[in-house]
Amino acid sequence: MTYRESGVDIEKEEQAIKGMLSSIKSQRKGIGKPLGGHYAGMVEFGDYALVLCTDGVGSKVEIASELKKWDTVGIDCIAMNVNDAICVGAEPLAFVDYLAIDDPKPEITKELGKGLEKGAELSNISIIGGETASLPEIINGFDLAGTCLAYVKKSDIVTGEKIAPGDIIIGLESSGIHSNGYTLARKVIEFSNLSYKDKFPDGFYPDKTIGEVLLTPTRIYVKEIVKLLKEVEVHGLAHITGGGLRNLPRLNKNIKFVIEDPFEPQPIFTFLQKQGNIDDKEMYQTFNMGMGFAVIVSEKDVDNTFKILNKYASVEIKVVGRIEEGSGVEVPKLGLNY
Repeated sequence: MTYRESGVDIEKEEQAIKGMLSSIKSQRKGIGKPLGGHYAGMVEFGDYALVLCTDGVGSKVEIASELKKWDTVGIDCIAMNVNDAICVGAEPLAFVDYLAIDDPKPEITKELGKGLEKGAELSNISIIGGETASLPEIINGFDLAGTCLAYVKKSDIVTGEKIAPGDIIIGLESSGIHSNGYTLARKVIEFSNLSYKDKFPDGFYPDKTIGEVLLTPTRIYVKEIVKLLKEVEVHGLAHITGGGLRNLPRLNKNIKFVIEDPFEPQPIFTFLQKQGNIDDKEMYQTFNMGMGFAVIVSEKDVDNTFKILNKYASVEIKVVGRIEEGSGVEVPKLGLNY
């Protein structure tokens, strides 16, 4: 199975985005000059840049509704935004959410609020507003999205331009699938004649169903990365989301990211790969495969980076590769090139 066959064509999506951007050319005059960005957009605000990014939970909400368990997808909504914002070296400040729903039942919205509150706490941000739209003629179920505001001194923006051959890539473990690739994951479950309520096989997740494992919230990396940025000259930061390892060249297209020692994927990935007969290339360009975030620093800063990350993060952290001359991404032990 492939992501495209399940209904999501990444290359077509990229072309669609280019088509939209080709129609958007106006820029504000005066304070608020656009400053570019990769994972998040930035505008000038005196000595600072204000950072904005927006994202949603995606079809993970379908599983939440199937299990009638909505208390974690709010964490996903915030995580997908704040983890993008920190990639430019920014510290998240505030958040607004957007809920589109066919029938705004309080028993659902209350549970969604619990997840948003937890995500805000983990990110040290305030939820300052939002919008709920009842759209029974457009929405079947609900869709949850949001927008994050962050800030960074202009002199401290992390663009990826400083990444150079010899730099080290440090990976931070993911909590599982996070919030990407769920259209493919759901198709695998469907065509395997399995149910989200079935016990996860082989005892990898004792007392958990397949659906409960798939609903594991996206890990939030804000606190450890904000601490790191204050003490180490970070050359690049990458949130490994939809597109998997293909996210890395967004930071710098003029060097090669060589992943020599990738994380061992959690059992949820091997389960999906086996059930869906999915090849390695497709898996690593659809899912995070165990690495939710990557930090790129010079070799001289590796020890200090580990010291700080290990102090503030409660996840496995390890060197996964290095930067070489060339372009794209390579995983030598798996024979993968992107």
